[in-house]
Amino acid sequence: MPRNRFRCTHWLPLTAALLLAGCSLQMPQHRSEEPFLLPPAQSTVVNPTVPPASVSMATARSVSQGDATPPVSTVLAYADRVRGMAPAELVLELSRLSDARSPMEQMQLALVLAQHRQPPEMIRAQDALTRLLANASPDALALHPLARLLANRFGEQRRFEDALDKQTQQTRDTQRRLEQTTERLEALKAMERSLGGQSDPKGRSPALTAPRRPSNPP
Repeated sequence: MPRNRFRCTHWLPLTAALLLAGCSLQMPQHRSEEPFLLPPAQSTVVNPTVPPASVSMATARSVSQGDATPPVSTVLAYADRVRGMAPAELVLELSRLSDARSPMEQMQLALVLAQHRQPPEMIRAQDALTRLLANASPDALALHPLARLLANRFGEQRRFEDALDKQTQQTRDTQRRLEQTTERLEALKAMERSLGGQSDPKGRSPALTAPRRPSNPP
């Protein structure tokens, strides 16, 4: 009996120590698992409902902007159509745009007038572009770069046509002077031929022969 008591009293502290050690070893396992369990509980998907609305609004806005035809593209398409018009169609289009007030109509009027390729129409086309460039509305500002480009082109075309007209006029004046000189030469030749039959035996014309002095009587 004393030996059994000694064994029991000897193993009781050891068993208690093992139990405490087991508890101390199991506690960190529960604590170490908590951080891995918390993030899924905290990462609740709440905000993703807001971005789709903003994204859809931005997408709709971009689609609406993409559907609208840019004014420059509209002008280029109109210029391509005007180049293929017959003279009668140009007259009808010019009458339609005679009271052009909007920036787009003023641009179209300038293109139709320039298609006639006549100095008066070119002046009117530049006047229409000048009114467009003086307009500060948003619709006009969108067309200002193209209007400046066309105004410079029309100005260069007018200067070229003026120089060509001046050169053509100088050529005509020179041709007229040459014709007048040729006519005078032909007139002189005809006069010489008409006087050729009245020449003296030596071949001199009577008009060019000096008159002889009368001889003195003896």
